Amino acid sequence: MNSVYELLQETSVQDLTIESIAKRAGVGKPTIYKWWNTKSALVLAMFQERVVPQLKAPAANCVEDAIREKVRRLISAFNGFFGKVIAEIIAEGQSNPELLRELNKDYIKPRRAETVREIQDAQRDGLFPKDADPELIVDAIFGSLYYHLLTRLHPLTQEYGQALVDQVLKRAGIPAAVPPARSRTWTGKRRRPDL
Repeated sequence: MNSVYELLQETSVQDLTIESIAKRAGVGKPTIYKWWNTKSALVLAMFQERVVPQLKAPAANCVEDAIREKVRRLISAFNGFFGKVIAEIIAEGQSNPELLRELNKDYIKPRRAETVREIQDAQRDGLFPKDADPELIVDAIFGSLYYHLLTRLHPLTQEYGQALVDQVLKRAGIPAAVPPARSRTWTGKRRRPDL
């Protein structure tokens, strides 16, 4: 994965080639195709291994804190390498439906479902309005962040992210809270080559 990661610092997902990956890794193309049948599969594997773990949010005291922390981390990531790669994967996915399908299945849908589940748990515990639609809340907040990443309408700042959360939660019937505390608690096959 190192080779893919390094090459994507220098080029786009669209311009990345299996040949350049093989050359950087010091292996033949057949070695790569033995493990990943397409360039897209290899890019997504690197994405899952090297980038996604950095977005894992620590445990939070309440669902609002969890959402705010996820927004903070996502905005930080969007302003770096992750933002470049995810935007390029989504762009490439417009002409490669399989890539978009894999991105949704392996990255977007599980993260979305986790946040929806957190809101539903809070609703069951009486800590979140029962008439609020968890899926619409997640779409309103995180969909807005992806929209601004892809359109570059304006810079994605932490202030924008927190104001967005304030507004969406206010509409859901959650009063604006005091900023959350900083301390959080962190809750035998063949080996594939490290490209």
